[in-house]
Amino acid sequence: MGRNPVTWLGSPTFPSAARAALADTQLRGNLAHATGTIRTKRAAVVSELPDWERLRLAGEAIKDDVLANLDTHLTRLEAAVTARGGVVHWARDAAEANEIVLGLVRAAEASEVVKVKSMATAEIGLNEALAAGGVSAVETDLAELIVQLGDDRPSHILVPAIHRNRAEIRDIFRATMPGASPSLSDSPADLAEAARAHLRRKFLSAKVAISGANFAVADTGSVVVVESEGNGRMCLTLPRTLITVMGLEKVVPTWRDLEVFLQLLPRSSTAERMNPYTSVWSGVTPGDGPSEFHLVLLDNGRTATLADEVGRQALRCIRCSACLNVCPVYERTGGQAYGSVYPGPIGAILTPQLGAGTDDPSTASLLRSLPFASSLCGACYEVCPVRIDIPEVLVHLRSRSVTEKGPYTPEAVAMAAASWVMTSPSRFRLAQRLLGPLRLLARHGRVRRLPWPASLWTDSRDVPAPPKETFSAWWRRTRGPTSRASSGSRTRSRAPAPGRTAHSALWRRLRGRGTLPNDAGTAPPDTGAPLLGGAFADLVRRVRGGRRG
Repeated sequence: MGRNPVTWLGSPTFPSAARAALADTQLRGNLAHATGTIRTKRAAVVSELPDWERLRLAGEAIKDDVLANLDTHLTRLEAAVTARGGVVHWARDAAEANEIVLGLVRAAEASEVVKVKSMATAEIGLNEALAAGGVSAVETDLAELIVQLGDDRPSHILVPAIHRNRAEIRDIFRATMPGASPSLSDSPADLAEAARAHLRRKFLSAKVAISGANFAVADTGSVVVVESEGNGRMCLTLPRTLITVMGLEKVVPTWRDLEVFLQLLPRSSTAERMNPYTSVWSGVTPGDGPSEFHLVLLDNGRTATLADEVGRQALRCIRCSACLNVCPVYERTGGQAYGSVYPGPIGAILTPQLGAGTDDPSTASLLRSLPFASSLCGACYEVCPVRIDIPEVLVHLRSRSVTEKGPYTPEAVAMAAASWVMTSPSRFRLAQRLLGPLRLLARHGRVRRLPWPASLWTDSRDVPAPPKETFSAWWRRTRGPTSRASSGSRTRSRAPAPGRTAHSALWRRLRGRGTLPNDAGTAPPDTGAPLLGGAFADLVRRVRGGRRG
């Protein structure tokens, strides 16, 4: 059975879904406001730490050590959890993990479970698997609850309902939340109180809770969940049975290592100095909390990702979502366009690797397109608390995608034809003339529809209309390859070399401003402007060298 971590598909490919998102002005407004606010707050709290870069380097080093010795750390974690009364289960893929969890829920004779927000359970489609087995799952994180009640899809790692505003949330609660008042307002306090009253009944009656894990300490078998609302604390202490689904890469060796991440994570995610609720438990404690604890260690493509020397750094991710908040592509398209539970830049490199080998053609198409959902601006790398070089991995995955497609795909043939045209000036000029009539199809400078096979491009992208005048034509018109002699005969003249002309013009401007050093050949006029040395003097020498050359 092929792996399939993509539990919902926004579209067959990223570009078409992104285009739909770009047309949704409400969505774009919500995203711009939310991500802008988070970016500003994060920058403020990060600037308070003079050793922030050293913390990032430490986080990177710890994660790389974990990945290099993953078998050792996981074996130690299993032994420690078992010694403290817990049970460890190993799941190779989503199907196996869902089967394990459903079996544990049935053994506890529960028809309903409460859940702490978990990317791993969303990755494997646990809610859908439980529903198919007759068990309903109740999301207790406020944003996840909004998404669930609205029959929606998450749009952000940290704030799944970031694409919704208060009025939309109020309407969802009124329509779908049991016991919600028809006069419920859209004030944050009223919305939170409505959710609190709804969830309190679920917490008190639940026999089973399911959580994810932010970290697990191999030394002591301790599992760590960080959250901001207190719902996690209720789930982790009240039910009789606690089941945690955790990706293999979430283990850290010691408590000292955990200390680093408890400084990096809250500042990068919620822009807080420390997390409001940090819950830690080690196995089972008689008379306190759940009487059964099960830890499901999930592979689902992680060991295959580990084998890729470039791509494995995606497994450093601590799910802070900082890369989403600075990404210009994400800010304009939202998370749903990525078609995966992991949106944004990290999703563009993690999802294709976890899903490699899927048997579903539509999913495979999505996975191939995700690494191209980036401008490669590098902002994601600058804010990543564990220094994942996302642009490097994106380029690596793009190369792999192109290689896997082979040399005879329509795209490869088109690129080869373009290369043939562009390597010959005469062929290039002919192509420019042939493309001229496309202007008749343009609206506001864009061509939105073309016949097949060009429709494969315009189905999800616009094409800029060809300009009325090419650069070469403009150059000939303004610089003139010919000039008429006074005798009336036509003589050909050579246009000045662009580099020589540019250097000469710059030289004249610099001399005119009196900013050349004295050793530049001519003493500058006394204009009162300070003389510059160093890099400026080097620039002048290079300009003079180019002018003479």
